[in-house]
Amino acid sequence: MSTMSDEPPESLSPWWRHAAILVAIVAFAVLGMVTGMAYENKPPIPGEVVDTGGSVLFTKADILNGQSVFLKYDLMEHGTLWGHGAYLGPDYSAEYLHSETDDVRDYLAEHEHGKPYAELDPADQEVVAHETRLTLKKNRYVAATGTLVVTPGEAASFERQVGMWTRFFDQGKAPGLPRHYIKDPRELRDLTAYFAWAGWATVTDRPGKDYSYTNNWPFDPAAGNHPSAAAYVWSALSLVTLLGGLGLVLFLFGKFDFLGWKEGDPARHELHPPVAALTPSQWATGRYFVVVAVLFLLQTLIGGAVAHYDVEPFGFFGLHLANILPYSLLRTWHLQLAIFWIATAWVGGGLFLAPMVGGREPKHQAFWVDVLLGALAFVVVGSLLGEYLGINDKLGALWFWLGDQGSEYLDLGRAWQYLLAAGLGLWLVLMYRALKPAIRHGSKKHLASLFLYAAVAIPVFYVPALFYGPHTNFTVIDTWRFWIIHLWVEGFFELFATVLVGIMFTKMGVVSTKTATRLVYLDAILYLGAGVIGTGHHWYFTGQTTVNMALAACFSAMEIVPLTLLTLDAWDFIKLSRVRCAECGEDLAAGQKWSIYFLIAVGVWNFVGAGVFGFLINLPIISYFEIGTTLTANHAHAAMFGVFGMLALGVLVFCMREMQSDKVWERTARLVKVGFWGLNVGLGLMVLLDLFPAGLLQLWDSVTHGYWHARELTYLMSGPFHQLQWLRIVADVTFIAVGVVPVVLAALRSYARRDVAHDAA
Repeated sequence: MSTMSDEPPESLSPWWRHAAILVAIVAFAVLGMVTGMAYENKPPIPGEVVDTGGSVLFTKADILNGQSVFLKYDLMEHGTLWGHGAYLGPDYSAEYLHSETDDVRDYLAEHEHGKPYAELDPADQEVVAHETRLTLKKNRYVAATGTLVVTPGEAASFERQVGMWTRFFDQGKAPGLPRHYIKDPRELRDLTAYFAWAGWATVTDRPGKDYSYTNNWPFDPAAGNHPSAAAYVWSALSLVTLLGGLGLVLFLFGKFDFLGWKEGDPARHELHPPVAALTPSQWATGRYFVVVAVLFLLQTLIGGAVAHYDVEPFGFFGLHLANILPYSLLRTWHLQLAIFWIATAWVGGGLFLAPMVGGREPKHQAFWVDVLLGALAFVVVGSLLGEYLGINDKLGALWFWLGDQGSEYLDLGRAWQYLLAAGLGLWLVLMYRALKPAIRHGSKKHLASLFLYAAVAIPVFYVPALFYGPHTNFTVIDTWRFWIIHLWVEGFFELFATVLVGIMFTKMGVVSTKTATRLVYLDAILYLGAGVIGTGHHWYFTGQTTVNMALAACFSAMEIVPLTLLTLDAWDFIKLSRVRCAECGEDLAAGQKWSIYFLIAVGVWNFVGAGVFGFLINLPIISYFEIGTTLTANHAHAAMFGVFGMLALGVLVFCMREMQSDKVWERTARLVKVGFWGLNVGLGLMVLLDLFPAGLLQLWDSVTHGYWHARELTYLMSGPFHQLQWLRIVADVTFIAVGVVPVVLAALRSYARRDVAHDAA
């Protein structure tokens, strides 16, 4: 199935491949070094925490048990720790620190000045405030003995906060959670010990440094936490690297005409038209897209419920939904289902396109395609049920394996992770079987090989999800977590999607194999060059040093360079959608108009959501004040759905179209058209009516009053911020009713009305 100008492999310079390999080696060497430093520089967990009289308040075992409680009950999907997690609950580390600051200040006022702090004159108040900051900042951890000595004020605060957090989780004070969510007194005390350790790491100075283990995060002037010098300096220098990177790439675009999806040779239909019939495995992938549609609908409906908790945290239009489906569980399902339906679309799309590249159907491929779908369905249903049981403490000691691990985006239990990895391994085997003929010989050898390599990266880079357990230091947990979230979701899926797009365009005949292959290499060079080391922008304040901040700030700033180029890609996609065959004059992409429209949307949202909104919060000095606020949600929605969701739907529409004749597709296309505009308008309204303006308000409050204040329920449920949250209902209804529902109906109709002939052999 050769396209209009399939050059031999030698026509593409080998330096494209050499450059991509070299960039990957250097980037991962640096990221590996930073990851190793996380183990070395993580905040220590004391063997014992004692008061000045030598009495033990809590031990390392208590802290680690408290972390297990935090993970088991999925509190990272309720609030945040060191800024990472969900948005309805408080940041537990920041809240503990601020409460401790008030307690230490009041203790010092009473015991050193004989009066409550509020009754002191202004001069004495300033003295006490200064003493409070010094008390909290002084590092009293003795590494030789593993002992941390706390002052009487800090010890008193811990005992008081045991009661405070007990009331919060056991007596219905936590927004979006039921009464008695955590009721075991031992678990509640250990959880408070964990918060105490996390709060201590945010404020006490690293040995020999003038900033804390979390680089002085969170902003809390009363505790003495202000942005470090590194946050200012590397924010400024990251702008320099951005301008330099943009200048260099735009120079290359001006110098070389071949950097883009534009085609130098006349476009025409494939010289050797594909076999009219779909292969049995391609026909079988139709069931994948039914699953995608069902999961997509379920995920967005749950997302609507999650959003409503932001305006009514203790009710759902008068119903006590939290008693059945607490916020933490719904948000877990919302994120897990997003990953599941997007990944299923790309897995199905890969299996559909692979025979087109390979040129023939492997024996029994359709059977194994069905087996894989069954395995994926088992993991999806089993993990969602396990998360429900785990959060409700129904699995006992098996909660980590069969329930909910409690790490945002990687919530599914460890056993489900192993099964998912095995399923991805089977998918990889099926991809190889289909691509093997093209890899061994033929003009599509390079593109077929890149298709396989990009597929290999997906299961391989899921492996870091297995590198930690419930008692691993949280710094290390978050380090490996973002190896998956950033590299797996924002890196190698991006590369795999580029290969998919290239194959789709060569199938249409609008670009040559050479052009598609070159663009895949360019994508790999640009994304790996900036994105791999840029992963560290998630680790500014999670226990890593300023070395990571320096590297991550500069390289994450340069991530906007390839995202800027994707805006040019969007324009290329528009032009390609109008290309006509040089021989017959027909519109080459007419039948795939809407799959190309979804790709255009990807280019736009990649620049806006991942580029502009991502760059805004990636600067260390901005991230310092905003991490874990609505601006993070703004970036997440515009980038996660705007890029990966739109890509997945573009693949789905392409495959659906290939399964239907022109006559049948005409009615399906009407649904796709409505859904396309409904999704884009709905997402745009989410950003414009709520997420972006509300995020700016919350950022302003964080800078003005302190991070803890911007995360408190009293702020979230009052004023313009809360009004904007209510206004989002317009966006959500548009997104679901006008966007999701028509696309789901189109997918179901496409499966039911498939009429392209298929080989039943």
